[in-house]
Amino acid sequence: MVAIPYEAIAFALFALITVASSFGVVLVEDVWHASLLLGVALLSVAIHYVMLRAEFLAAMQVLVYVGGVLVLVTFAVMLVRQAPDEDAVEREVA
Repeated sequence: MVAIPYEAIAFALFALITVASSFGVVLVEDVWHASLLLGVALLSVAIHYVMLRAEFLAAMQVLVYVGGVLVLVTFAVMLVRQAPDEDAVEREVA
């Protein structure tokens, strides 16, 4: 009987999540959704570090990138958002 390599399957699954969310960051038009997908990509990279037995790198990935860069992007998105156009609101109602 062949043993199922669960670690290899999990590694491939998180690699797929990383690649898919990275493509999503580039392809999504809404900046808010792109920043959320960036968070998913960065967290999945941290999970890769844990699976490779590099716990310190995983902790630094979460603290610096997910905690710092993602919060900075989130605040930038919230502060720079433009008010909706009055014409656009009238077009939606009509």
